[in-house]
Amino acid sequence: MKKLNISMVAVAIGLAFSCGAMAQSMSKDEYKASTDTIVAESKAAKASCGSLSANAKDVCMAEANGKEKVAKAELEARYKPTEKTRYGARVAKAEADYSVAKEKCDDKAGNEKDVCVKEAKAAETRAKADAKAQMKVTKANKSAQETSGEARMKANEEGASARKAAADDKRDADYAVAKEKCDVYAGGAKDYCVTQAKARFGKS
Repeated sequence: MKKLNISMVAVAIGLAFSCGAMAQSMSKDEYKASTDTIVAESKAAKASCGSLSANAKDVCMAEANGKEKVAKAELEARYKPTEKTRYGARVAKAEADYSVAKEKCDDKAGNEKDVCVKEAKAAETRAKADAKAQMKVTKANKSAQETSGEARMKANEEGASARKAAADDKRDADYAVAKEKCDVYAGGAKDYCVTQAKARFGKS
């Protein structure tokens, strides 16, 4: 328990430094220099993929491309620190993770591969839903601080609506995974599996 608490403190400190760094302003020259560095590192990473073959090479390239996109999005969030650019960075991370995970699914076959792809997509959907909800809640809270009591109430409603929409998106994604897993069965067993999945995720 003590180790867990220490880890949580470390994570909290890391997030605090991350947010602080993101809030700092960056000059145009620093932005350009950082962009050049990201491009150079990405080119080197892609070059190292040349020694690999088959799907291992595809995964390596997906990782290199993903890291470049995330790095650029995070740099943009530092250069222009707005809720929109921070949202863009979170979306870039979700899409990069999905791209790599999906590529890794090519090492599988049949239903196992189908489930792998659905799970990767579900993870992306969950991450994007959380990012979208966080952006809307932050905007609503900011608006609430600047306006009247009635506006604050509306902002709270918008925040609740955003969280509900995120939960719905994540539930749909998880249902798609559960339904895909039913394809390993046939006949009555498959029907039962689908029925159970529908009941679990509130589908009719």
